[in-house]
Amino acid sequence: MKLISTPYKHYVDSHNEWLDKLPSEWVEKRVKDLFRLVTDMAVNNNDFELLSLYAAIGVRPRKDLEARGNKASSTDGYWLVRKGDIVVNKLLAWMGSVGLSEFDGVTSPAYDILRKTNKEVDPRYFSYLFRIERAKEIFKRNSRGIMDMRLRLYFDKLGALVVPVPSFATQKSIADYLDNKTAQIDQQIDLLSQKAKHYGELKQALINETVTRGLDKTVPMKDSGIGWIGYIPEHWDLKRIKDTTYVKGRIGWQGLRNEDFLDSGSYYCVTGTDLKQGEIDWSNCYYVDQERYKQDINIQLKIDDILITKDGTIGKVAIVKDIPLPATLNSGVFVTRSLKNSYVTKFMYWVLHSCQFTAFIDLTKGGSTIQHLYQNVFNRFIFSYPLLLEQKAIADYLDQKTAQIDAIVTTINAQIDHLKALRKTLINDVVTGKICVL
Repeated sequence: MKLISTPYKHYVDSHNEWLDKLPSEWVEKRVKDLFRLVTDMAVNNNDFELLSLYAAIGVRPRKDLEARGNKASSTDGYWLVRKGDIVVNKLLAWMGSVGLSEFDGVTSPAYDILRKTNKEVDPRYFSYLFRIERAKEIFKRNSRGIMDMRLRLYFDKLGALVVPVPSFATQKSIADYLDNKTAQIDQQIDLLSQKAKHYGELKQALINETVTRGLDKTVPMKDSGIGWIGYIPEHWDLKRIKDTTYVKGRIGWQGLRNEDFLDSGSYYCVTGTDLKQGEIDWSNCYYVDQERYKQDINIQLKIDDILITKDGTIGKVAIVKDIPLPATLNSGVFVTRSLKNSYVTKFMYWVLHSCQFTAFIDLTKGGSTIQHLYQNVFNRFIFSYPLLLEQKAIADYLDQKTAQIDAIVTTINAQIDHLKALRKTLINDVVTGKICVL
């Protein structure tokens, strides 16, 4: 994809905080000289399209995004929005929650609606300008509130901001160019994201098939009689967690209070959020004092333990490969280990990453929205059980093959990150006049 990198011919010193140098043919104006605040209220019992604003995707009809947030029971008294209006989330403007509406409709009074004051304004240009990193910094400085999450950017402050203003023809050229180039970049990102998703599905299918059928696809099969397992090789067995696995979690009366979590210390405390990509991210772990660590020897971690989240996002799994400092658990995680070498630990790791375990979890939830895996329920989990030598061969095979797939996905994600950075830089350089697209 070819991108323009030619600057304007002449620049002058800027008198606003958006940029140091301004193309000589550009001017500077206050936002309120370009846009007016619209407070047109929708009538009662209206059937207008309900619109919502999201920093990542802009203004969209709520019906297309029902999974995001709560649906309004009524839109009486909501602000009317026209196509071409700029919608500003007063509370999150400093985080980039500003967008151009391509729809007529209504939106929450929590948003400000900006409508151009004259025909010499192309709202698309200003929508791009208002979402660059410099805009977020400026909006934050001009917001009011006692802490970040209570900051609000009111129109009296936004309207007083002086912004760079190209001619209308230049605004249009910039907007057309960015619409075109960002669409191309977004298409490439989408294709790469689909590719990464495909490899993720391929990896999961490989895990599912290998822990259920093994490496030799020619062996006779039998019905396991377990719904979440299906058919397994004839010479395989079935085992329960209860009969093969040590399972412990922090018991209720030992629950940690906020003041027990320390930013430094000599004893780690692992929580569910520390389990990332099958390992423990020690860099983000909290600490606890010696008393809390020694309080329960049953949940002190050892090498090759498998950890499983039992609250929130249940079933997240990690294996303990190293322990930089003595470590214990928070209440949302189980520690498990093989009893009397009942199985190869890494084989169990892959079983817990397979559809056998996810199907078991889904079955035990039975449609409930309660996100908790009880120990007595986990103990009933039945899994396919090859001979130990075969378990090791399966584990080694999956280690190798999934590492190859992960390497491909890592490369794809790096390409996606590069495109996202390119997109951000392109928008910034064009709307601030560093690059001329005429």
